[in-house]
Amino acid sequence: MPVTPLPLLEPPASLCLLRLSALGDVSHMVPVVRSIRAQWPGTQISWCLGKLEHQLIGDLDGIEFLVIDKAAGWRGAAALRRQLQGRDFDVLMHAQVSLRANLLSLMINSPLKLGFDQQRSRDFHGLFINRRIPQQPGQHVLDGFFSFATTLGVNQRVMRWEIPVPAEAEEAARNQLPGDEPVLIISPCSSHELRNWRAERYASVADYAISRYGFRIALCGGPLPAERRMGDAIVNAMQNSPLDLIGKDTIKQLLALLGRASLLISPDSGPMHLATAAGTPVIGLHAASNPRRSGPYLSQQWCVDRYDDAARKFLGKPSGAIKWGTRIERPGVMDLVTVDDVIERLDAFMATKAAARA
Repeated sequence: MPVTPLPLLEPPASLCLLRLSALGDVSHMVPVVRSIRAQWPGTQISWCLGKLEHQLIGDLDGIEFLVIDKAAGWRGAAALRRQLQGRDFDVLMHAQVSLRANLLSLMINSPLKLGFDQQRSRDFHGLFINRRIPQQPGQHVLDGFFSFATTLGVNQRVMRWEIPVPAEAEEAARNQLPGDEPVLIISPCSSHELRNWRAERYASVADYAISRYGFRIALCGGPLPAERRMGDAIVNAMQNSPLDLIGKDTIKQLLALLGRASLLISPDSGPMHLATAAGTPVIGLHAASNPRRSGPYLSQQWCVDRYDDAARKFLGKPSGAIKWGTRIERPGVMDLVTVDDVIERLDAFMATKAAARA
């Protein structure tokens, strides 16, 4: 079969995007998809993604969603296969390197299967693709996703998320956060426990934000027991009483809440990237991961970055000497982020806001 020349000379009639998870990465992909649609309005875009992620973006206009229930195991894969049976696509954007995604890509018929460069490949990714995006060291995850579009010939970025929020979710957020007082949301937990900060440190920053700037504090998170324990520990350590919404909202309600907030504080997590999608600045807490790769894309200047300190302490070398994207998820790594670090970023953010109003 002849090799398809890239960039494409004509818009493809159909394109299938394979990016199953996670919430943060799926939100990164939204402006990429919007960019493709803007340049190739006649291209039918189908997106293969997970059930949870579909709850976040399944109402994006003009996109066909092919949903897999990953928790259902082989039954979920069989259901996806039935959706794909007898279908062909001009292009497959294979933008996930997990073994699950690699195996699922075998169900998607396309003469052009574009995947990651060798440096970012794993789990035999190269066996499931026939073209690669160029190797570009030091990219943020979102920029890496845009490399798929530019390789295909989409050259203009449309940096819009505009993920729909239902009216009932907006109303719930208004009821939970009424009025116009500034709101600081703390989403304290990542899906990786070793990326989490200490509860008493969150509490200290929250009390400072209340006393110094008059913030209302809201705690957000999922229903998992570990998140509930973290929320309880923060509430118990605070001198003031925050609004505790942990385990009490849906994904769309969280997006609405983030849209009403003035600022989010979070470790490397999905809510960090949902806040970016909602247009809300983020103070990201980074030591276990590199904010230049996976931090809040539009709030890099507000991140606390102790990644280099972590590399030196736990790996014995500076961050520039380790593989891009290395996670330093070691016990105690997040203790490198101090309360003073976060307060300094909060003060800097508020000073910038004050200067903009002057």
